[in-house]
Amino acid sequence: MDARISVSTKEVSQGLDVANEEELASQSKLLKEFASLSTIDRAWVFESDNGGSSRAMFSIGQPNLLGNKKRTHVLSSHIAKESNGSVSFQWAPFPVEMSGVSTIVPSPSGQKMLVIRNQENDSPTQFEIWGPSQMEKEIHIPKSVHGSVYTDGWWFEGISWSSDETLIAYVAEDPFPSKPVFDGLGYKKTGSTEDCNSWKGQGDFEEDWGETYSGKRRPGLFVVNIISGDVHIVDGISKSLSVGQVVWAPKNDDLDKYLVFVGWPSDCGSEKIVRKLGIKYCYNRPCALYAVKASVHKPETDKLETKGDRTEDMTAAINLTQDISSAFFPRFSPDGKFLVFLSAKSAVDTGAHSATDSLHRIDWPSDGKPHISLKLVDVVPVVKCAEENCFPGLYCSSFLCNPWLSDGQTMIMSSYWRSSQVIISVNVLSGRVSRVTPNSSASWNILALDGDNILSVSSSPVELPEIKYGYSIERKEWNWLDISSPVSKCSMKVRSMLSSLQFSVMKIPVRDASVDLTDGAKTPYEAILVSSKTRKSGACDPLIVILHGGPHSLLLTNFSKNHAFLSTLGYSLLIVNYRGSLGFGEEALQSLPGKVGSQDVNDVLAALDHVIEMGLADPSKVAVVGGSHGGFLTTHLIGQAPDRFVVAAARNPVCNLALMVGTSDIPDWCYVEAYGGSEGKNYFTEAPSLDHLHVLYNKSPISHLSKVKTPTLFLLGAQDLRVPVSNGLQYARALKENGVEVKVIVFPNDVHGIDRPQSDFESFLNIGVWFNKHFQ
Repeated sequence: MDARISVSTKEVSQGLDVANEEELASQSKLLKEFASLSTIDRAWVFESDNGGSSRAMFSIGQPNLLGNKKRTHVLSSHIAKESNGSVSFQWAPFPVEMSGVSTIVPSPSGQKMLVIRNQENDSPTQFEIWGPSQMEKEIHIPKSVHGSVYTDGWWFEGISWSSDETLIAYVAEDPFPSKPVFDGLGYKKTGSTEDCNSWKGQGDFEEDWGETYSGKRRPGLFVVNIISGDVHIVDGISKSLSVGQVVWAPKNDDLDKYLVFVGWPSDCGSEKIVRKLGIKYCYNRPCALYAVKASVHKPETDKLETKGDRTEDMTAAINLTQDISSAFFPRFSPDGKFLVFLSAKSAVDTGAHSATDSLHRIDWPSDGKPHISLKLVDVVPVVKCAEENCFPGLYCSSFLCNPWLSDGQTMIMSSYWRSSQVIISVNVLSGRVSRVTPNSSASWNILALDGDNILSVSSSPVELPEIKYGYSIERKEWNWLDISSPVSKCSMKVRSMLSSLQFSVMKIPVRDASVDLTDGAKTPYEAILVSSKTRKSGACDPLIVILHGGPHSLLLTNFSKNHAFLSTLGYSLLIVNYRGSLGFGEEALQSLPGKVGSQDVNDVLAALDHVIEMGLADPSKVAVVGGSHGGFLTTHLIGQAPDRFVVAAARNPVCNLALMVGTSDIPDWCYVEAYGGSEGKNYFTEAPSLDHLHVLYNKSPISHLSKVKTPTLFLLGAQDLRVPVSNGLQYARALKENGVEVKVIVFPNDVHGIDRPQSDFESFLNIGVWFNKHFQ
């Protein structure tokens, strides 16, 4: 394991005491039970040769604590469909581990599989093409052609097979420009080679895309011919664009085929901004859909070639969405007649890092030749204020590669619906949205389509993820089958512990609703309460208030290993989706910017009061924990309500906006949340004035520091670019200076999420031990 830095006012030189060691040993055994559980990350379904069955392939993730990385394996199943409507899954006896694999992408027919291995240092990237029984082609692509292929699962990842399965378009890091070379005599002229008597200099600094993209300057677009092994750079894309999410356009009569991709400008679409800003989790970065000719060549040789350059010419990419500020997740209909995409225009236009999405359609030209005057059709608009129990708007974090039912006009997707995730259908011609999953409080996530049937996974805070198979009768009513799988296996100990828990979703009325508030901002928000089914002698278990980051995100009614661990320690959990969270309509979300540190704090306290008034919590036994903006709220709460919380824990918390604005990869976030929406966007500058710093400081938890007396645990990632480690350290040191009991753990190699297996394990183990210590 990596070295850890741990500082405590009571344990600076003494190390762990015996009681602490026993507690760590006991809780670590319990946490290991949860940490070792597998998760279903992705799935693919392929038609079988006989018509009554299909084949499924699941990508399964499991933490490898000793190796400190995620272990990925593939598990296959045969899906048999009987004439009486029953469905059975026949699982392979063992999974196959994908060791050293960056990503796998099956071809549309399921007859081929692309395996990509991104290599470290100067080793080439490896492309492997597998058939049903063996590897058919191996292509090594040197760093001089491009760097690592983007497999981040976020903005820039894009790998697409052509319809004839001979070409693959993908996104990879452009090759780094050459660096200056020096030797004992000084600078060596261009063209000279490096040897043992010389060294490479650093060259000019180049901006990257921030958190988790350190060193990633520009994702570029490439095409590989898997027959010849030829690789070429796609011409006509401006150097000012970073690309991602590429898909092949429908066939046309031209020799050249078209690609559609998403492009992000380096200046984030603003003349004021002179650099790339952090993009991870940030939907407020302007982007557009572009079409470009793939310029597919037919090489005469079978050797690796690199063709094309970055020049602007007659093949320049065409901006298809000039009339809208955001366009991503492009998907063509099965017949190729229209292109559908998602938009985060609300986030871009208001500056909120995430907001309510909208869905749009472009009718694709019948001749297959795109142009800039294609008409955009609104399919699902932004929902401002949802009626009770009605569709609250689109909140989609991903699309399937093939999201279409057989009618060619109905998409199936997952979306947030208040505190749950559900599966919905959208008719892209009529705009009709229907909820597909049952009206339960559990959360559902789509994995793949099996024809007109749905393969999904369902879970709740007290139920492990289970595979569900959905089928409909004339697409009017969906029925769901429980599918037994090896993935959902767990120990009897875990299953017994979870069976003793229950959860409910509570509606929390807005206190002191001002007449100036929008209707959406006046509607109740929600909190998820997880508790024991039985009480000991009528007393309430200690309560942990859990707060999400963002602030424009949410915590769902799905299964969380870490939350389940805390529950089984004997705590009730109150998970608050305060106003500003996703899933509740745009008016509720936009009510928070400009009011952070007040409205969100009051919403959390109102939710806490709500469960106390219902007799579900003891006001003298309350803890609070949160990360990022949840850490901002945690440290605000122990300052503004110092008598309400026995103990606290904060993961990479925002404690001082005036410090963060000069060190974060998203300084604009500080302005938008402190000042509010467009006002914050207009004020944003890389050189804050004294007045700006005054406002940012007063909005921050550090302005209430003198009132804090709650023992607080800080968990900090030293490589965090989003909320740099200096933010938490400054606040923790100031608390210690004031005599407050503090414990700090810094993870030297972790970024904002602190989600590497060992770091995640140690974080929640210490949270459990810290809370138990202060509730004894």
